[in-house]
Amino acid sequence: MKKSLKSFILQILVMMITLSLVACGSGTSNQTSGDGEKRTVKIGYLPITHAVPLYIEREMEEYENFNLELVKFGSWPELMDALNTGRIDGASVLVTLAMKAKEQGIDLSAVALGHRDGNVFVTNNDVNSVADLKGKSFAIPHKFSTHNILLYQMLKQNGLKYEDVNVIELPPAEMPAALSEGRIAGYVVAEPFGAISVAIEKGKVLYQDQEIWEDSIDCTLVLRNDFIKNESEIAQEFVNHYVKAGEMAELKDEHTHEMSSKYMKVEKNVLDLSFQWISYDDLKIKEEEFEELRESLKEMGLMENPPSFSEFVDHSLIDKAK
Repeated sequence: MKKSLKSFILQILVMMITLSLVACGSGTSNQTSGDGEKRTVKIGYLPITHAVPLYIEREMEEYENFNLELVKFGSWPELMDALNTGRIDGASVLVTLAMKAKEQGIDLSAVALGHRDGNVFVTNNDVNSVADLKGKSFAIPHKFSTHNILLYQMLKQNGLKYEDVNVIELPPAEMPAALSEGRIAGYVVAEPFGAISVAIEKGKVLYQDQEIWEDSIDCTLVLRNDFIKNESEIAQEFVNHYVKAGEMAELKDEHTHEMSSKYMKVEKNVLDLSFQWISYDDLKIKEEEFEELRESLKEMGLMENPPSFSEFVDHSLIDKAK
């Protein structure tokens, strides 16, 4: 009996020591402020001109309470999977993809635009009117994209039906080559891929997006709501810097080129042309333009119940940005 009692007491002591060590270890790993470490905020992006404010914010490196890590993705589905599963805290993403995720129950909020304008309809040099596109192949980056709605609107305004063209989805980086090789007659996509075809004289601009749909919304900065709610101070600081970065992006000077080129491998003349078509100086989402997007999504049958402005847009951070 005595031997059993000693053995039992020894087991209890070992368990107590083990628990004590685990607790100490946990305390050390969570004490990020004590050892100088900062929270790393992870934001996803694709290497496009529409995400330039993110690039500039990352290059500024003026954060007090966090470090910023930009996570590059090769496609929108890959980025959305990471966003939806919480592997990243936010992203510069096609607004319609984020709205679809919200409709499906993913807790996201759009806190700012990525840009304004900068989506051009590029066609081969033989196309002189929208009527010339009938029966031809036309590329968009994704079914759930503002570009798809822009194509729908352009055809509608020029007396054609959506079904009159062969709409295909292509990765943005493949579109200039597809146009040059004659596999498609045109495309509409995020920059700088439209500017590439125009700069090398393999394509021309048929329309600018604002000629078809003024104040259309394309790429937005979205954040997971658990990040906004649980780390509000960091989220606010992040958006503060994002707004300042947008103001710097609008300068479109050599410094903007230098910072952007670290994230996009594009010739200077192409980026110059791309910057002519895009602006970054007004990144707050307006309710009337959002409602027009919602109605277009329902008209095209892309979403039955897209989230409302109040459900999806969070202005609390950009309104406090300083």
